This record gives sequence, structure tokens and C-alpha cells, in this order.
Amino acid sequence: MSKNSLRVVRASEIDLKEKVVAIKRVAKVVKGGRRFSFSAIVVVGDGNGVVGYGLGKANEVTDAIAKGIDDAKKNLVKVPVYHHTVPHSIEGKYSGGFVLVKPAAAGTGVIAGGAMRAVFESAGIRDVLAKSKGSSNPHNVVKATFDALSKMRDPLAVAQQRGVNLSKVFNG
Repeated sequence: MSKNSLRVVRASEIDLKEKVVAIKRVAKVVKGGRRFSFSAIVVVGDGNGVVGYGLGKANEVTDAIAKGIDDAKKNLVKVPVYHHTVPHSIEGKYSGGFVLVKPAAAGTGVIAGGAMRAVFESAGIRDVLAKSKGSSNPHNVVKATFDALSKMRDPLAVAQQRGVNLSKVFNG
């Protein structure tokens, strides 16, 4: 994700809802055997275009989730939402994760896999068609989805940049 395309938002200004995407038990092998801890990836959003994700690691599940929520609140971005869908088709990539995101007609719903679904619902995107190609690792899928959403261009900004009205942007 390039820094210039992200629109950073402060967590203190908005009411956020959190969704746990995945929790894994991870092991560290030490001299005395295995040490187990938990890793949680969490997505937070206000349901109105502001969304963020975070990773938390701790010895207890609840602590890992709490750390993930804190991390997600530090990494909030504003994504363009147009009539409860995305403004245009886009592809996102992160490591082995590759996602395709397309706008959908009103009433379609969120047609997306588990990790992507949490991101879209937290962002307030109600109608979208999405396909995860490549890695099914939730970490890579969430980061690839954020990459796609960060590349999205706001239709109003595009209309102003081109010097035309909003209907001309969509209908040529």
C-alpha cells in the first residue's frame, strides 16, 4: 500500500465495531518443549467507509484479540463507498494473496470469502462481488483486500479532476 493513496483517520473520533477474522494457536519451541501462544487478526470499522486491521499476539485469546483491536485502531483508513458498493473494479495483491473486487447492483449482498467479508462489512460495503485467488491465508487475504480498497478512487474526486459531472464519470 502506498502512503499517498491512504486516507488516515483517527480512532478517537468515531464509533468502531470489531470483527475477529482468525485466531491461531502458535508454538515456539524452546529447550523445555513447546510454548503456546495465540495470534489474532482483527478488523474494525464504523460501517461508513472507515476500516482498519490489526494483529495481536499473546498467551491468552482475549489478550490477543484486545491487542489486535488496539493495533487496528492505529491503522484506520477511509475507503470510497458509492451507493453501498465499491465505485469500480480493482485487483489487490499482497504476498501470495490476490483478490478481485467488483461493484454489484443494490440487493446483491456481500459475495466474498470469510476474511474479505469481514473487511467489507466493517467498511459498510453492502453490495460487492469479490473473489480471492491465490493464498487462502487470512492474513494475506485481508492485506490484499486493503490493498485493493486503498487503490480505489472516489468518483467525486475523479469527476472534479476531469472537470465533468458525476453521471458522466460512470456513463462515459
